[in-house]
Amino acid sequence: MASGFVVTGAKLLDLERGELRPDTSVRVEDDRIVEVAEGALRHEGLRHIDARGRVLMPGLIDAHVHAVITSMNLGGMASKPVTLVAHEAGRILEGMLRRGFTTVRDAGGADWGLAEAVNRGFIAGPRMFIAGRVLSQTGGHGDLRSRGEEEVPLCACRVHTSGFSHVADGVDAVRKAAREELRRGANQIKIMASGGVASPTDPIWNLQYSPGEMRAAVEEAAGWRTYVMAHAYTPEAILRAVDAGVRTIEHGNWLDAETAARMVECSAFLVPTLVTYFAIDELGRALGFPAASQAKVKDVLDGGLRSLEIARDAGVPMGYGTDLLGETHDRQSEELRIRAEVLSPLEVLRSATLVNARILQCEGELGVIAPGAHADLLLVDGNPLDDLSCLMDQGKHLALVTRGGEIFVDRTEE
Repeated sequence: MASGFVVTGAKLLDLERGELRPDTSVRVEDDRIVEVAEGALRHEGLRHIDARGRVLMPGLIDAHVHAVITSMNLGGMASKPVTLVAHEAGRILEGMLRRGFTTVRDAGGADWGLAEAVNRGFIAGPRMFIAGRVLSQTGGHGDLRSRGEEEVPLCACRVHTSGFSHVADGVDAVRKAAREELRRGANQIKIMASGGVASPTDPIWNLQYSPGEMRAAVEEAAGWRTYVMAHAYTPEAILRAVDAGVRTIEHGNWLDAETAARMVECSAFLVPTLVTYFAIDELGRALGFPAASQAKVKDVLDGGLRSLEIARDAGVPMGYGTDLLGETHDRQSEELRIRAEVLSPLEVLRSATLVNARILQCEGELGVIAPGAHADLLLVDGNPLDDLSCLMDQGKHLALVTRGGEIFVDRTEE
């Protein structure tokens, strides 16, 4: 007999139409939604949950997280035992789920084992789409050595591997590194296309990876029917990446109109991650974030909201990402508030559901409440179309959170 439940008396948030559908029922069996109907549904053998007029919406998706970067003190991360990091990551993932994020895309660091621990129920967390180790050139955003450190030993294929990255130079090395991560269970490949904040030696404007190296990663990902995501801030880096076939641009704070138009031509997505810069600017120094990296935050902070406007006006599809590190993960929902300064609540919600489902190549399965979709549901006290604050406060306003038909939060009787 199938397990499941029926939710009745809900206002269903239809994000495609941008409207609430009153008095709707949803039937869940095992991990899928099997029926959505107007009025009451009755099904013997299943639990019936009275929504009491609350808003029922699909679970949120965060397309840029780092679950295993468990401290802002990046220098101290290298000395942490992996067993401790795994337990810390479990706490971080559970917090995400309780905030209503039922799916996440890890943009570097998490491996197949952590994702499998969630799948098997050892960790209460969102389903994970992992990039594994990121791919970086020497001196790139994934090369975390200080200027004073000597060159790392390199094997014949010129790939040096750490817990977070493969430092791979040249087409052959990039191919090998990409193949290694795909073998290890990566759902997509992550490359570094420009300088970044957390890396110690590369300025934000630094252009990284040649077109040939990028194409090698794209070709290897395509062989596994997946895609490449690229860390990129500048127009030059973004253009090089999308012209090479990269599918999603992460961050993009210095985006300009010409580059946005080219992204549309290339069917590329943008995944802004604004909240992390505010968190680092406010808390980074006190939490041990490297001083050299702290100094670079201002370079990207100011352009963030403007990049949203440029992308929206050009028609670039925008996903929802946060990129938070360590002790700042609890600010995950604040990205909603920041984006609402420029975008409508509906646009923000679509980014965190429908658009992210497209990015993950899971249209019709994630980000929607429809027959055949994963039973990822949120029952909300409040109307997110009017005010996104009902999705903040660490899940305080969520009466029900389910992932794949499993109930993780249940306050429906309160």
